[in-house]
Amino acid sequence: MSFLSDTLSRVKPSPTIAVTTMAAELKAAGRDVIGLGAGEPDFDTPQNIKDAAIAAINAGKTKYTAPDGMPELKQAICAKFKRENGLTYEPKQVSVGTGGKQILYNALMATMNPGDEVIIPAPYWVSYPDMVLLAGGEPVTIEASLETSYKITAEQLEAAITPKTKWFIFNSPSNPTGAGYTWDELKALTDVLMKHPHVWVMTDDMYEHLAYDDFKFCTPVEVEPGLYDRTLTCNGVSKAYAMTGWRIGYAAGPVEVINAMRKIQSQSTSNPCSISQWAAVEALNGTQDFLAPNNEIFVRRRDLVVSMLNEIEGMTCPVPEGAFYVYPSIAGLIGKTTPKGVKIEDDEAFAKALLEDTGVAVVFGAAFGLSPNFRVSYATSDENLKEACTRIQTFCASLV
Repeated sequence: MSFLSDTLSRVKPSPTIAVTTMAAELKAAGRDVIGLGAGEPDFDTPQNIKDAAIAAINAGKTKYTAPDGMPELKQAICAKFKRENGLTYEPKQVSVGTGGKQILYNALMATMNPGDEVIIPAPYWVSYPDMVLLAGGEPVTIEASLETSYKITAEQLEAAITPKTKWFIFNSPSNPTGAGYTWDELKALTDVLMKHPHVWVMTDDMYEHLAYDDFKFCTPVEVEPGLYDRTLTCNGVSKAYAMTGWRIGYAAGPVEVINAMRKIQSQSTSNPCSISQWAAVEALNGTQDFLAPNNEIFVRRRDLVVSMLNEIEGMTCPVPEGAFYVYPSIAGLIGKTTPKGVKIEDDEAFAKALLEDTGVAVVFGAAFGLSPNFRVSYATSDENLKEACTRIQTFCASLV
């Protein structure tokens, strides 16, 4: 009999972390490796945010705070939702966690019972299904397709809902595809949800500010206010503010759920880092002037990667509306063989052979619930992206 919990058998380690670790090991062994697996901007945290953190340290603001966030940050979050999304929340409706992942995990742990189902559009962020499993629930995936630009339809959502459905997890712009739902596309989904009052909505809006071209971000409660009492609107400072390591995520929603999440957090991690919280106050309240220039850089990188990958025969790469990922299909490459005799049986074999032969690290599509694809993070320098895409082109051209 194993000493370890049976629950662990229901989940697997994060594939994105595994790819990053493998790439780091090859690099340490002297290989020339370009990592396109990490989901974080290569920009530095803006100076005003760093200054706020330093000021907090110098002022001795290094003590415990309330378990799920200090009042000043909750006020800043309420102001952000009102200013940017037209949503009105009170501080008692807000929870702050150690990153967006903890917020989602706390919510699931606080609400799931055995047999409860959670609908997750695929491709999905790798952690959604495993967090549902850890919480004792059952993930139910809806597969989007290349033909719909990796967005699910209202008909698919309707068909997936059962009496056991507790949550619908929604992520736009998406990790791993960068796909963003327009107001009309989201309205079609919220119309379905309005017909099923037992289904709650958990939004992951972490890439809200990383929206490009003419795409306008919107969140479900904005589109359908009737969902207000059964929606947990989740967000954080990690991506847009280049604060991944600061570990601050937050959510707003019904008081009953927020209180339950606080109970979970108070008996697990307790409060997020006090210094990170003060930095997040400045991120939300301070200047937003750096967002547009950063997005211009991301658009340039996106267009570079999409154009180079679409030059590859057997590969199709749609143009994403946001985030900093592309999710090309490699349907035309499956079944081919590398010069070393390795058969590309699936996207995992493709990613492994690509890393071993060229030193380019990507994450295979099966990790995100939809194959045959792979994810590229273009949150790295133009030089790295050009070199990496050139290597991918050469690798794919060598397949027979």
